[in-house]
Amino acid sequence: MSEKTNHGLNEWSATAICGNDITSSCLYVSALSIMYAGQWAWVSLLMVSAVLYFYRSIYGEVVGALPLNGGAYNALLNTTSKFVASLAASFTLLSYMATAVISANEAMHYLSILWQSLPITLATIILLAAFMFLTIMGIGESAKVATAIFILHLTTMGLLILSAVWVLAHNGLTIFWENFHMPVEGSLTMALFFGFSAAMLGISGFESSANFVEEQKPGVFPKTLRNMWVAVTIINPMIAFLALSLTPMSEIRGHQEALLSYMGHVTGGEWLAGLIAVDATLVLSGAVLTSFIGVTGLVHRMVLDRCLPQFLLKVNRHGTQYRIVIAFFVLSVSVLAVTQGQLTALAGVYTISFLSVMVLFGVGNLLLKIRRSGLPRPISATWVGVLFAITAVFAALLGNIVMNPVYVGIFFEYFLPTVIVVLIMLNRIVLLNACLFFIKAVSGKLTWVTETLSKKIQAKIDDINSQQVVFFTRGGDLANLNLALIYVRNNEHTNRMKIVTVVHEGGEVPSRLAEDVRFLDRAYPEIVIEFIVLYGEFSPALVQELSAKWNIATNFMFIGSPSGRLFTYTLAELGGVRLII
Repeated sequence: MSEKTNHGLNEWSATAICGNDITSSCLYVSALSIMYAGQWAWVSLLMVSAVLYFYRSIYGEVVGALPLNGGAYNALLNTTSKFVASLAASFTLLSYMATAVISANEAMHYLSILWQSLPITLATIILLAAFMFLTIMGIGESAKVATAIFILHLTTMGLLILSAVWVLAHNGLTIFWENFHMPVEGSLTMALFFGFSAAMLGISGFESSANFVEEQKPGVFPKTLRNMWVAVTIINPMIAFLALSLTPMSEIRGHQEALLSYMGHVTGGEWLAGLIAVDATLVLSGAVLTSFIGVTGLVHRMVLDRCLPQFLLKVNRHGTQYRIVIAFFVLSVSVLAVTQGQLTALAGVYTISFLSVMVLFGVGNLLLKIRRSGLPRPISATWVGVLFAITAVFAALLGNIVMNPVYVGIFFEYFLPTVIVVLIMLNRIVLLNACLFFIKAVSGKLTWVTETLSKKIQAKIDDINSQQVVFFTRGGDLANLNLALIYVRNNEHTNRMKIVTVVHEGGEVPSRLAEDVRFLDRAYPEIVIEFIVLYGEFSPALVQELSAKWNIATNFMFIGSPSGRLFTYTLAELGGVRLII
């Protein structure tokens, strides 16, 4: 992601970036829910809105307590282990990849309504490349484009709704009542459930704001959640209701691919149908931009935590990690080439990965309540609300699997390679040691080769292990110090650790602290422990001073879970210091 600007994104710009993704769902989710729930589709869409209402406080609590990029990855990283957090990141990466390719391809299909000879696949690649370059130019430029698209989309949807209401005011609700009295396939309960499960795909983009929260002005994040919730609560059920009021059910299913354009033709004529086709092309393109921005913020955070290769951190003159953006573009194009434009497979990847991310974020909220209860937070979600929301999204995930069981196999075809890459990064010391052992085993025959390779690999191991970490302690608790050592040994590639206690001027160092540290130094011979006593006050300024002095990034500085009254700083103010116990 680009470096933070001096001012950050305002409410409208931040909402537009993620709002293009979530509000573009009206182009397909109304027809999709009608296919499963029939005349009750608008109720299914209102059920989705109810679930999303609870997720507003879930996201607000987690990001309020941990205001750093990364979404579900950041939530789980500060409450569990790197491996669990990396699994959540893998789901998120797959969701963004599928969203980018599907949205770009669908945008070009809408454009082909106006330009019938358009080469869809080539145009999709060109669109992906255009947004790659726009993202490389920086989030400020991207926000301007996203805002323009967002305004056009809301205006177009407003025109469609007003024209439909005008027609209904003259023609009445005869068609709606005819549709309403049609028999429901199966039971009403199952129709609502499957309609709800399908409609849950219409909230893609809600999770994106959490992945670039550091680029937003203070206080903007919860407003983006509110704005997205209001938009989908009004637009999606309204479009479904109007579609059922304007068009017989058989015609709705016959125009499922471009239902809104057909509604525009019915209510306003060719000009409105054409405007909706243009709007669909642009807002789906905006969803591609959301994917590029969201994935850049997530991968940037993962690279900082050494879950992905460090060469991705290289920045250009705009302050953007352009290698992340280019890598995502190459991956998206390769997926498009492999599927040959037949994106049914990617729909399965998108469905399972996106809903899994939502479930894991809810789990992260529960873990935050249990393990980090003393961490200050501006918003607190209720236990009942969190459990209800997680259960509802998990039910939607199961519903989609039941409706499309083939999605599971397709999902794992993409998920497993992603997890393998992450596992390699998390266990690269073990793999490098295995390589070192193999090389030494054959060194008798290839001495001159193996000696050179051994030195390089050992140097790499030493370089990785040379990364120092810092643990700040108030002192006196041997059990907490031991937990910190266990966490560092199990989760970080290092053999050097500084244990730092900050004592107020005139205060005394806890009597047994130095003795406890010496004991742990003997208990963990593989880690060199340095005990440091500083006089002053633990504060963001001290953290930044020590980071610069010791050349240790703040995300390799750890603290225990603080108590609310004694801890007056947020993790963002402390520069990303991590909680490990």
